[in-house]
Amino acid sequence: MPGTKRFQHVIETPEPGKWELSGYEAALPITEKSNPLTRDLDKADAKQIVQLLGQCDAEIFQEEGQAMPTYQRLYSDSILTTMVQVAGKIQEVLKDPEGGLVVLSGGGTSGRMAFLMSVSFNQLMKGLGQKPLYTYLIAGGDTSVVASREGTEDSALHGIEELKKAPFVAGQMDYCMDNPAVFLPVLVGFNPVSMARNDPIEDWSSTFRQIAERMQKLQEKQEAFVLNPAIGPEGLSGSSRMKGGSATKILLETLLLAAHKTVDRGIATSQRCLLEILRTFERAHQVTYSQSPKIAALMKQASTSLEKKGRVYLVGWQTLGIIAIMDGVECIHTFGADFQDVRGFLIGDHSDIFNQKADLINQGPQFSFSQEDFLTSILPSLKEIDTVVFIFTLDDNLTEVQTLVEQVKEKTSHIQALAHSTVGQSLPTTLKKLFPSIISITWPLLFFEYEGNFIQKFQHELSTKWVLNTVSTGAHVLLGKILQNHMLDLRIRNSKLFWRALAMLQQFSGQPKAPCIESLLQVIHFPQPLSDDIRAAPISFHIQVAHEKEQVIPIALLSLLFRCSIPEAQAHLAAAPSVCEAVRSALTGPGRKRSAEPLETLEPALQ
Repeated sequence: MPGTKRFQHVIETPEPGKWELSGYEAALPITEKSNPLTRDLDKADAKQIVQLLGQCDAEIFQEEGQAMPTYQRLYSDSILTTMVQVAGKIQEVLKDPEGGLVVLSGGGTSGRMAFLMSVSFNQLMKGLGQKPLYTYLIAGGDTSVVASREGTEDSALHGIEELKKAPFVAGQMDYCMDNPAVFLPVLVGFNPVSMARNDPIEDWSSTFRQIAERMQKLQEKQEAFVLNPAIGPEGLSGSSRMKGGSATKILLETLLLAAHKTVDRGIATSQRCLLEILRTFERAHQVTYSQSPKIAALMKQASTSLEKKGRVYLVGWQTLGIIAIMDGVECIHTFGADFQDVRGFLIGDHSDIFNQKADLINQGPQFSFSQEDFLTSILPSLKEIDTVVFIFTLDDNLTEVQTLVEQVKEKTSHIQALAHSTVGQSLPTTLKKLFPSIISITWPLLFFEYEGNFIQKFQHELSTKWVLNTVSTGAHVLLGKILQNHMLDLRIRNSKLFWRALAMLQQFSGQPKAPCIESLLQVIHFPQPLSDDIRAAPISFHIQVAHEKEQVIPIALLSLLFRCSIPEAQAHLAAAPSVCEAVRSALTGPGRKRSAEPLETLEPALQ
């Protein structure tokens, strides 16, 4: 009930959703469930897509239901208490910087967020004349910041090698707990520990759940911490780049900034200090989504470019360029997009932000991301059907912005700006006149001490992330790539995506786990017939083969729905206007009964 919230909120958060009921898609963790809010995402127009994804993002700030407090949330006492404790441990490092280091580590989106936050907090410390103490690790190394390398998340041993100098993370957590005198591990995730994956990690002795349970026990002695508020399912099922990425940023920036703000005053971090910062992130949601009509217009423009086989370029200044790069890279594995479809570029100095910058130089077009790359390899070949989005704040070098906009405008009229300003600032008329449309986001003045200035920077970044995620997701929805709120045609690049593929086959075919596994493996290894040896092979073997193949999941699903051979399923798919249309007509077509069996528990064992 609306009247039962413990805290005052800046935004109206949705009431607890159907996904909180214990029987709702019970076999799946929260982060893999489908969000009831977006069940008809594929039928929505651009304005509705912005509204639905905005509601999903608001669930991050939802309090636990008073009537049925199923899961702990961001504002739950248990989470806020742990955040205060972790901030205290960060302060210990800040007070004695000689031997200490704060390492932010992750795979995929989490690793890119680790990179972004280590850049920000090192910048904060340098500005105070302090020695920077943050570093980051990302599965696959620096190339994963600017390119899609999802398979690297599965290696535990690689994670440990990186730490000495998700299975990637699992190996690190185990290693930290085995060396408590040196490391204090903090695990950030958005599922209860009981829902953590329990399938064996191939080069490791523990499952992820066992590691998380071990950390929970150590939390009693403050030798490890688990920070895992529920934030609800993603608007696009399993797309953790969206809420998962945003909530990681909100949660860690809140506790790290609180630690920095209070250590300088010689006081401990309090819940009140955390709540103050969390409210500024809520305000970011309010300010961003107040621009919904313009976000919807940009989404339609991006979708039109992609439909005409054009490209969408996101050109961002400073750290907004990092957010742009992340959004482009993540379209590759989320939508099976070509790396050239949606691409981000960073305008500004990036000389000292990477661990191994040499890894990125002259690696080929897939790894290009800089201002120089944009000017030499993109600008000359820009076409009228391409869309270019310029992302900057009014504190950036606006002469430089204007010069680049003028150069781009000679090639395409489809340009838009996402401009962040503070009350009292206004865009120069000469620059304003260049854009047919501007998403202009005006932020209230914040009167904070030095560290507080970073709140505004974090707000700009989060707001930009929300706009770009919504635009790129919505553009692909409008292209007909989504079925209900599932991305059916994804490439199976790691074990998480393998189990997601299996869950979707069960859900849409209504068939038990065994025939779904059989169908999935048949398609992966086609035209080679399935032998018992192949069936018994480790998951990594199947992923290696599947990684190179397109349309694995839709072909397996059509083969299950029509009870037909793989070549027949391929023929059905080839005859349809799109993957989703092929599946829709199979689901509603005559002559097939769809049993609506609940998902069985997906305990990943291939028997």
